[in-house]
Amino acid sequence: MPISLASDRITPRVIDSLYVEAMVLADEARAYFDRNGREDRMALDPLVRVGFSCESLKVTTRLMHVIAWLLTQRAVEAGELSADQARRPIRRLGESVESDEELLEQLPESAISLVRASCDLYARVQRLDEGGIEVEPQPSPARSLLSRLQRSF
Repeated sequence: MPISLASDRITPRVIDSLYVEAMVLADEARAYFDRNGREDRMALDPLVRVGFSCESLKVTTRLMHVIAWLLTQRAVEAGELSADQARRPIRRLGESVESDEELLEQLPESAISLVRASCDLYARVQRLDEGGIEVEPQPSPARSLLSRLQRSF
């Protein structure tokens, strides 16, 4: 059941915006955890360094779950999946492990920022997933043009 735009319907524009946000964040996380954050990681206590690596995996997992869910919503919009198929458990948003707040306090600010951003994005998408909101497919511009042409003749 599509929900009205004014309240809480998720539109293709929202999906696209979230998708871009997720991809940019994934790229930033990869750049930091794989390259730029190496010096930060090496400066940490060995036990905290392990926690740093665990948090990087949590960030990556959160973002991959979000991206997979958003791609599913795009598939519904494109007519490649039905709304019923998208609601199957396997296509729902995957589980995310909570970050350790005590550990976060010991991490570099850049790492903390990425962890918090991934948690925020995941929480927003989780609210959409739990709400069972459907994407309303947008009419094809080509079909709209054909319809207008048919009405003209």
